[in-house]
Amino acid sequence: MAGKKREIQLQAVINNQSLWDEMLQNKGLTVIDVYQAWCGPCKAMQTLFRKLKNDLNEDEILHFVVAEADSIVTLQPFRDKCEPIFLFSVNGKIIAKINGANASLVNKKIIDFINEERKIAEGRMVRPQYHEIAFVDSDIEDVEEASHENNDQLYSIAIIKPEAVHTGKNIEIKEKPDFEDFLSLVTSDLSYILVISQRDEQDPSWEGTVPNSETESKEPSKDQHEMATPTVMKKQDSLQEYMERQHLSEFCDIEENVVNVNKLIDIFFPDFKSLKNIKLEKIMALLRPDLFREKKENVLNIIQDEGFKILMQRQILLSKEEAQTLCMEYENKDYFKNLMENMTSGPSLALVLLRDNGLQHWKELIGPNTVEEAKEYLPESLCVQFAMDSLPINQLYGSVSLEAAEKEIDYFFPPQKVLVLIKPHVTHDEREEIFKLIKENGFEITHMKEMLLNEEQAGKIYFKIKQKHFYKNILEMLSEGPSLVMVLTKWNAVSDWRRLMGPTDPDEAKLLSPDSVRARFGQSTLKNAVHGSSNLYEATEAINELFVPENPEKN
Repeated sequence: MAGKKREIQLQAVINNQSLWDEMLQNKGLTVIDVYQAWCGPCKAMQTLFRKLKNDLNEDEILHFVVAEADSIVTLQPFRDKCEPIFLFSVNGKIIAKINGANASLVNKKIIDFINEERKIAEGRMVRPQYHEIAFVDSDIEDVEEASHENNDQLYSIAIIKPEAVHTGKNIEIKEKPDFEDFLSLVTSDLSYILVISQRDEQDPSWEGTVPNSETESKEPSKDQHEMATPTVMKKQDSLQEYMERQHLSEFCDIEENVVNVNKLIDIFFPDFKSLKNIKLEKIMALLRPDLFREKKENVLNIIQDEGFKILMQRQILLSKEEAQTLCMEYENKDYFKNLMENMTSGPSLALVLLRDNGLQHWKELIGPNTVEEAKEYLPESLCVQFAMDSLPINQLYGSVSLEAAEKEIDYFFPPQKVLVLIKPHVTHDEREEIFKLIKENGFEITHMKEMLLNEEQAGKIYFKIKQKHFYKNILEMLSEGPSLVMVLTKWNAVSDWRRLMGPTDPDEAKLLSPDSVRARFGQSTLKNAVHGSSNLYEATEAINELFVPENPEKN
């Protein structure tokens, strides 16, 4: 209940400020698991806490609680944090903090504090003068929190009108349009609704980045398409002023009034506020050779059951240098030589995984680096479940940080670019379905523009077949309307896109690859919905010709 402290298993629940203040009256050590309402306490540590509770047998001086950051004023600095946070209170004073589910470190900290309390009680030592830690984050985190607190002032709404969505052409809008005409216009076809936030031009976290389709908001429905596009603007510019300078104001309506923006967000994106707390994270995981050979399917099933999406996977025979990099934490162990031989003896399985709070969840799922440590602290972890007699280490590897994950993914899954064309006969609704397939298959749309392709432009895409007798039929088909030209980025992008496209003939595609794009949306061999580069050379040549880098506007 909200107003009373109660015991759930071994941890008391603290979910308001008065219970927090009451908890600080505890004698001895109180271990506090600070959690967010949207993800709950850290279950991975409960086995350790239960073991310590039983082994130490110090109920008078050892207490475990879970504290909801969202409901306690004192814990405000810890709100909206993905990883678990453990605080240590001794006689009402918070004197230590550990970030993350580091079982061995938490275990050592608890045992050290309890041993101190025992010595103090026996008169063998004087109580140390502890310094209470301040609940403040680093400068970067302070800036992030400030931006969260002022969210309502940073968002604008842009509605791209149906005619602009459909054709990409200029629209004639009356200075003061008749309401019925305006209503008829905006309900005639699909509009794009965008929530846009203005950022400081010098924010290093966005410089040179491209929106990641995998971390965008929910899938677009039939009636609307959600996008989040970071755009550099002068700080003093309003969105309306920026759109006018870019000659785009005729294509969309802008709303910047805070009250109206919030109302529109509630209407068009009812889950927007809760989705802001979801932090999708990409990590790299690896099944070592023995585990990959013997129990690959078991592990993959668990990964998917735990809510991870497998974005990419590949078998890889590690070089000695690669194996050493992935096993650095074991280099001083006496079994390191055997480990290197094992890691290079056969293929490993490298995976790119995506999940909300993925980094921390994977760490908790697989457990510590060694089987001995895992059996003592996290006996339910995958480290124990898939232990092998060959080596005393965790048979699963995971990135130690998001920065490391980014580097590892780029190394083991180097991105490729492929040029893709959606042909004129494809309807707007079918385009949306193709976008959905692109996203589901792990591609990122890094460039996109709609073009009525002329003969010269078409030749840059189809240069391999310009001398074929049927090329004039292709030019005629492309002249029937605008095509959508895109650059898709992904590891192994060329072959993966050709697999997703399916065979050239839609009838053949329906037999051999019924879920492919051409099977679903193709009409004939000529009007087969999409085109894609045949190899990396073709892709590079066409992209360089059609997407010439433009000089950024100097503000």
